[in-house]
Amino acid sequence: MDRLQRPQSNRQVMALISMMLFSQVSPEPIRYSVLEETERGSFVAHLSKDLGLGSGELAARSARVVSDDFKQPLLLDAQSGDLLLREKLDREELCGSTEPCVLHFQVFLEKPVQFFQGELWIQDINDHSPKFPDKEVLLKILENSPPGAVFPLKLAQDLDVGSNGIQKYTISPNSHFHVLTRNNSEGKKYPELVQDKELDREEQADLSLTLMALDGGSPSRSASVMVQILITDVNDNAPEFVHTPYEVQVPEDSPVDSVILSVLARDIDAGNFGSVSYGLFQAPDEIKETFSVNEVTGEIRLKKQLDFEKVKSYHVEIEATDGGGLSGKGTVVIEVVDVNDNAPELTISSLTTSIPENAPETIVSIFRVGDRDSGDNGKMICSIPDNLPFVLKMTFKNFYTLVTESPLDRETGAEYNITITVSDLGTPRLITQHSITVQVSDVNDNAPTFTQASYTLFVRENNSPALHIGTISATDRDAGTNALITYSLLPPRDPQLALASLVSINADNGQLFALRALDYEALRAFEFRVGATDCGSPALSSEAPVRVLVLDANDNAPFVLYPLQNASAPCTELVPRAAEAGYLVSKVVAVDGDAGQNAWLSYQLLKATEPGLFSVWAHNGEVRTARLLGERDAPRHRLLVQVRDNGEPPLSASVTLHVLLVDGFSQPYLPLPEVAPERAQADSLTVYLVIALASVSSLFLFSVLVLVGVRLCRRGRAASLGRCLVPEGHFPGQLVDVSGTGTLSQSYQYEVRLTGDSGTGEFKFLKPMFPNLLGQDSGTGNRANPNCRNSFVFS
Repeated sequence: MDRLQRPQSNRQVMALISMMLFSQVSPEPIRYSVLEETERGSFVAHLSKDLGLGSGELAARSARVVSDDFKQPLLLDAQSGDLLLREKLDREELCGSTEPCVLHFQVFLEKPVQFFQGELWIQDINDHSPKFPDKEVLLKILENSPPGAVFPLKLAQDLDVGSNGIQKYTISPNSHFHVLTRNNSEGKKYPELVQDKELDREEQADLSLTLMALDGGSPSRSASVMVQILITDVNDNAPEFVHTPYEVQVPEDSPVDSVILSVLARDIDAGNFGSVSYGLFQAPDEIKETFSVNEVTGEIRLKKQLDFEKVKSYHVEIEATDGGGLSGKGTVVIEVVDVNDNAPELTISSLTTSIPENAPETIVSIFRVGDRDSGDNGKMICSIPDNLPFVLKMTFKNFYTLVTESPLDRETGAEYNITITVSDLGTPRLITQHSITVQVSDVNDNAPTFTQASYTLFVRENNSPALHIGTISATDRDAGTNALITYSLLPPRDPQLALASLVSINADNGQLFALRALDYEALRAFEFRVGATDCGSPALSSEAPVRVLVLDANDNAPFVLYPLQNASAPCTELVPRAAEAGYLVSKVVAVDGDAGQNAWLSYQLLKATEPGLFSVWAHNGEVRTARLLGERDAPRHRLLVQVRDNGEPPLSASVTLHVLLVDGFSQPYLPLPEVAPERAQADSLTVYLVIALASVSSLFLFSVLVLVGVRLCRRGRAASLGRCLVPEGHFPGQLVDVSGTGTLSQSYQYEVRLTGDSGTGEFKFLKPMFPNLLGQDSGTGNRANPNCRNSFVFS
């Protein structure tokens, strides 16, 4: 209540605003008339023609008809423009005895707002017969009553008005009385019995006459009552009221059976003729139902609750009758005082419950307020809460328009509950509240937003096709179809990337699938863009980059580069018998197509002809002698070396290495024993002579062996061209590769410099060297096998 009493600074709509809208209201009301009891749906008028509007304009402008008494007796057909009756109208129920009976209504149009005032005049028909309040009237007349004396009789009630109401009274023919028709202060006709000649009680003590009331309808209706006239003795003084008229004000909330007023009348006669009794005189049913009069004390009491809004005042005729039958008349005027007992009323005429967001000023509702009270009790203040984006505007009289103050944003507020509060200015104030729920419909004004700025997905190679590798997700602040998101793959920026064969996306939920097995060794990573498009109109979209990293799997076994295993004849490594322990025989070279620890290789000697003679270094694949060679060691050895990666599970490859132990290597190519530097300088000349002699002998022996081998090959013709035959004997030192690395082709030799303290060889690449002997005799069939490295093949 306190909230409603404080001033409404921003939202209170004052009645002065209506002055600005008078230009939109028709100054003169349009008038129509209709007979009461006309059937519902009957045609009243062609409203669009009377208002000067075109065909269909009433429907286009949302025309409505509103009555002042909060009822809707009229119905507007907006399409045809016809004004029809909503229901039968009973003039007596609507207006009672008021004439003329006029119902006020308004016609208001939207777009733009315009009002027209109208009046519906309800014409009375003769549908009610007159009715006397009593079945019999008893009239006491003094016998000394002079001719011409007038005796008012109780009037008959006729709910019809005008010519259809009571027009005259007649009485049955007799010689003593006739009846005159008179009008009372309210304009109603009542009968007066007029005495024609003197009465003689002794001759005739009573008379029975029939009084008839006739209305003016066609055909005329009538009612009759029996009038019993008793001729009494002389009583020449009638009661007289002390005050007339009486005036009193009664609040409408006075309790039932409360005393309103006490009237007093005096009769100067004595005895029974001087005793006075009180009663209502010629009171209609409404007066009888509302008030009662104590016959003895003259107290007027309430019989039912008063209602200022229905009846504002009463005129009550009081009759005081003495014991002799004489009576006097008095009038009591009762004014009903209004109290604030009616809360304001609010009637919605137009309502829009859904408004699109971003729309300009929009009419939400047109409504009317009213209060049946009067004065300050009927003055009203209309308001809505301050924290809403809506505003009230007064349009005409008590009509208000609720409009949006600014464009609405559904994402900020999807629904508004607007409470319209109407308060009167009475004491205490009465309040009426009406709530309106307005839905803000969505407009596609928000593009989809990805949950991440970019996505990185990891896929292990050799995946199964159609594998789910990840999900791309986006959200849309809109609602309904505007928030439905469809995902798609955008064309890659790299034209060489066949994206359509690599991944696909579920358009509904953004799940990404690998279409085929990925190979880390062929494609380690690729990037593409994913688009998210909503289903609004027009559709909005956004995109996000996606990077797919292929994780390596141990799917490649080590591959041996040297020695080659697909040669037609195996390669043989030559090792001098004079080699010391740790002598480098050969080197197994292998690679692995995987990455990381899957490509870490280790070497292991699985099998050897003579275990313990050779060893393989685990990290570099070097094959070295494990001890000094002896005369008892077999000349030919077969070594099986395994190359293994560090994957899970590990993969491996094996290679077979053939080693041939040979004699006769020149002394300079063998490791030199440790001697003092002084002795080495002294014997340098001897060393040079030994080397020269050994070289000449080796060259001669080599030539003989070649010649013999060629002849044997021609004679047998069964030997394979790729077979490797190594005869025993001494070989020329310059044609033997003693490096043992096993990583170069046959076109290269190594120069070996042996140091006395290391026992290992230091290698130096030289230019290609080809034996002249082999080059000169090409027809002998000598061929160097290209698959054998660090060795020679003879055929």
